[in-house]
Amino acid sequence: MNKLVYLIPLFPLVGFLINGLMRNSLSKTLSGIIGSVAILASFIVSLVLFFDVKTNGAMAVNPLFTFIKTTGLQIDFAFQVDQLSSIFLLIITGIGFLIHVYSTSYMHEEESHHFARYFAYLNLFVFSMLLLVLGANFVIMFIGWEGVGLCSYLLIGYWFKNNNYNYAAKKAFVMNRIGDLGFLLALFWVINKLGTANYADVFANLSKLSTTDVTAITMLLFVGAMGKSAQIPLYTWLPDAMAGPTPVSALIHAATMVTAGIYMIARSNALFSLSEFTMHFIAIIGLVTALFSATIAIKQNDIKKVLAYSTVSQLGYMFLGLGCGAFTGAVFHVMTHAFFKALLFLGAGSVIHAMHHEQDIRKMGGLKKKLPITHITFLLGCIAISGIPPFSGFFSKDEILAAAFAHNKIYWVLGVVGACMTAFYMFRLYSTTFLGNFRGTHNQEHHLHESPKAMTFPLIVLAILSVVGGLIGIPEILGGSHQLHHFLSPVLTSEKAHSIDHSTEYMLMGISVTLAAIAILFAINKFSKKPELEDAQGFGKVLENKWYVDELYDTIISKPILWLSNFFKNIVEKSGIDGAVNGVGKFVQYSSRQIRLVQSGQVGSYILMMIAAFVVIIFIWINDGHIFRILSKIF
Repeated sequence: MNKLVYLIPLFPLVGFLINGLMRNSLSKTLSGIIGSVAILASFIVSLVLFFDVKTNGAMAVNPLFTFIKTTGLQIDFAFQVDQLSSIFLLIITGIGFLIHVYSTSYMHEEESHHFARYFAYLNLFVFSMLLLVLGANFVIMFIGWEGVGLCSYLLIGYWFKNNNYNYAAKKAFVMNRIGDLGFLLALFWVINKLGTANYADVFANLSKLSTTDVTAITMLLFVGAMGKSAQIPLYTWLPDAMAGPTPVSALIHAATMVTAGIYMIARSNALFSLSEFTMHFIAIIGLVTALFSATIAIKQNDIKKVLAYSTVSQLGYMFLGLGCGAFTGAVFHVMTHAFFKALLFLGAGSVIHAMHHEQDIRKMGGLKKKLPITHITFLLGCIAISGIPPFSGFFSKDEILAAAFAHNKIYWVLGVVGACMTAFYMFRLYSTTFLGNFRGTHNQEHHLHESPKAMTFPLIVLAILSVVGGLIGIPEILGGSHQLHHFLSPVLTSEKAHSIDHSTEYMLMGISVTLAAIAILFAINKFSKKPELEDAQGFGKVLENKWYVDELYDTIISKPILWLSNFFKNIVEKSGIDGAVNGVGKFVQYSSRQIRLVQSGQVGSYILMMIAAFVVIIFIWINDGHIFRILSKIF
C-alpha cells in the first residue's frame, strides 16, 4: 500500500494545474468540483495508508528519484510513511476537503476566473503541506516549508486590489523568511556535520554531534518553527493573515501552515531531546506566547481577530508540551485544535456571510435564533477549546498541563491562567455574537439567514469531531488506554515519562475545569445582556491595540530599515556610485569638447602648435633629459 503514497500529493498538484491553467474557461461549479475532489482523493488514499500503518506498524521510505547528488552527499526525493506522517495526512486532507466544500458556497460571489484561481491556490497550499509532512529528509521538508509560505502570501493577498491585504501578505511572507533562514542554517549545519539530511541517517548518528552542535541546530530549527507557527517575537503576521478569505484562515490556522513547526519538532524529537537548554527555551517561549496572545484576544472586537489570537495562544500550548517532552500531547492538541479551530473559523465565516461581511461583534448579537446550525456548532467549538470534558480539547489540553506540572509547577500555574483566559474570551465572543439583542442595522436583520448546506455540512462534521475527537487519547486514569500514545510511540521515541499519582492528576483536572467553567459563566453573564459597546479605556485600550507591538516593531525595525535603505538609495547609490560613474562620463564629454577646439581648421594655429612643440623638444635636448629625471623623482 505504501507504493500509493505519491498519489496523495499528486492529486492536489493536478487540481492546481487544471484550475490554474484553465481558470478562464472553467465554470465555477466545475472549478469547485475539481478542487474538492482532488483533496477528497488524497484523503481516501491517506485513510488507506493510515489503516495499513496501523495494521503493519512499519515505517516505509519510498524514493521517487535522486534529487541532489554530489561527492559524499546524496539526497533523494523520497516520501516517508509512518505513524506521525499518517496522522498529519488525515488532518490535512480531511479538514482540507471540508474547507474546500465550504469554499464552493462561501466564495460563490467571485468571478469565474478568480474562483478558479482561488481553488488553484488552495490545492497548491495542501500540496505543499503534504510535501512537508511526507518528506523523508529535511530538504524535502524545507521545499514544502517554503511552499506553504508562498501559498500563504498568495491566499492572504487573494483580493490583491486592496493594498492593505497586499501589505498583510507581504508581512507574512517576510516574517516567515526570517524563520526560514534559521531552518536553512540548521539544515546546512546538519549536512556539514553528518553528510546527510535523511531522517533515519541523521537520528541514527546523533552521537557524532557535540553538545554545541545539538544546541545550535535545535535552536536554529526552533527559529524556523517560531516563524511558521507564529511564536513570540515572530507572531504578528498571523493575526494580519485574516485579510484573506475566511476559509483560508481556517486552512492556515487548523490544517496546514501553523502546525508545520510542531510537526518539525515532533519529527526531530530524538534530536531536540538531547538539548535541555533548547527544550527549556521552547517551553518558556510557548508559555509566554500562550499568555501574551490570550490577553490580546480578550479585547479584540473583530470576530476573526479573536480566533486568530486564540490560535497563537493554542500554538503556545503545543510548544509548551513539546518543551516539556510531551510530544504526544502536543501532536494530540494539534489534532483536536484542528477540529475545533476549523469549526470556529468556518462558523465565523457563516456569521460574516449572514451579516453581509460585517466582522465587528459589537454590531451583532441575538443570532442564536436566526442561525441555529451555526449557533449550536459554534457553541460546541467554544466548549471544546475551553477544555470542558468530555469534549476533545479537554483531553489534549490537560495532557499538556499535566506534563507542565511534572516539569515545573510554575508552568502549570501559568498554563491554567491561560486556559481560564481562553474560556473567558471565547465565551465573550460567543455571547456577544449569538446572545442578547441584535445590534446591527435593520437591513442586516431583515436579511439574516442560515448558510447553505455546502457551508453547514462541514460545520456539522467538524462539530462532531470536536466533541468526540478526544476519545482516542483518553488517559488511563479515566479508564482509557490512550490509543494515540501507543500508536505514535514507535516514532516519538524520546517522549519523557511524566509520572503523577492519580489523586494529584484528578486534582489538576478538577482545578482547570472548575476555573474554566467559572470563566465561562462569568463571560456569559457579563456579555450576553450588556456587551461592551464602548471603546476600551486604560489598560483595556492597550490590549485592544495588541500591546502596541506592531507600532514598536514599526519604530525600532521597519522605520530604521527604511531610513537605511533610503540612505543607500539616495546617498550611496545615486550620489556615490551613480555620481562617480556619471562623473567619469561627464568628464570625458567635457574633455573631448575642450580638446576638439584645438582642431580649428586654421593653418596658422597648426604652425604655431608645431613651433611650440619644437621649442619644447629643443629645450629637453639641451638639458640632456634632466627634466625627465626630475619628474621621475617627483612622481
